[in-house]
Amino acid sequence: MIQVYGLSADAQQYLSTATRIAQEVAAAHAIEVDERGRFPAEAMRRLADDGLMGLCVPKDSGGKGEGMRAFAAVTEELAMTCGSTAMVYVMHTAAAQAIAASTTFAYRNPVLTEIAAGKHLTTLAFSEAGSRSQFWAPTSKLEENNGDFTTSAAKSWVTAAGHADSYVATGQKPNAASPLESTVYFVCAKGKGVKVTSAFNGLGLRGNDSAPVSLEQIELKPGDLISHPGEGPAVILQVVLPWFAVGTAAMANGLCRGAVARTIEHLTGTRFEHDGSSLRDLPNLRARVAEMSTRTEQSRALLGHTLDQIEQPSEITPLFVLQSRLAALEAALDVTDLAMKACGGAAFSRHLAIERLFRDARAGWVMAPTADHLRDFIGKALTGLPLF
Repeated sequence: MIQVYGLSADAQQYLSTATRIAQEVAAAHAIEVDERGRFPAEAMRRLADDGLMGLCVPKDSGGKGEGMRAFAAVTEELAMTCGSTAMVYVMHTAAAQAIAASTTFAYRNPVLTEIAAGKHLTTLAFSEAGSRSQFWAPTSKLEENNGDFTTSAAKSWVTAAGHADSYVATGQKPNAASPLESTVYFVCAKGKGVKVTSAFNGLGLRGNDSAPVSLEQIELKPGDLISHPGEGPAVILQVVLPWFAVGTAAMANGLCRGAVARTIEHLTGTRFEHDGSSLRDLPNLRARVAEMSTRTEQSRALLGHTLDQIEQPSEITPLFVLQSRLAALEAALDVTDLAMKACGGAAFSRHLAIERLFRDARAGWVMAPTADHLRDFIGKALTGLPLF
């Protein structure tokens, strides 16, 4: 596969490690993870043991110090075999970047050191029942009491909810004039007042343990804040959103690559006994796989260009971040749909992994910011309107 993300020699080595994990561990458990809707514990453990949970953690905290290029390549490779593993990895990395960027979080270095050592899994807890997919506008509020804070929140769709060690969460600052005056804070997942309220039983990404979490009268010290009160949007939009968008775009591209590879394998390996021909001898099926590959590489190329833009930012960089995520989500839908049609009954009867990739691709469509949000944001950016 052509490498379009511009990897350094070190990043290539980390990608090779991810490939081994994907092929030796994630692939071995992917069917069971999907069918039982269970957390991909084996793959996540291997990622931790091999140092990839700290891939993008700064070197002074024990991490590899890699950026978005390596992150995208590793995520894409994981998604080829297990979308749930890739999803957990994306949310962990995005949350860890919020921690790494903080100048207020008192436990920044110890937590990052644990993450780098593979001993700490973190995740994002932004979306709330009251604001649904508009994750940038929490309805929960922090209340100040003698310099400390308390908060309660009904967080929805928290990836790895029951397996994470911590949540990077949001709430309105005390006496906020609007939900956009938010604060990002750190919560120990096993702390007092924290409860996962139900299990996940979704259509796709069934092992990512995305469940609602109740935060009831959580006590916060000033040192638990990842952003200054009211300055959450800077963390959300300038740190978390770019990492999340790049990660989920790479995940969608990995689903595409997985679908292309499995379709080619099926078309070349399945024969008609009556005349000895293969499915690949049918022009309509070759045309479908050609379209699948083209759509995949278009999306990957846009993400590669976006990574260039991020490293040399300009006023149009946020536009490319949004476009690369939307393009990847749309490509994943189209490519997995074509794969189902190309492979016919073998795909629909679940004899192939394509049906799982098809369902996993649909999960990204409704994940905030949703495809509809992305279109609106892109349209606003192109016509000179503010996003919010």
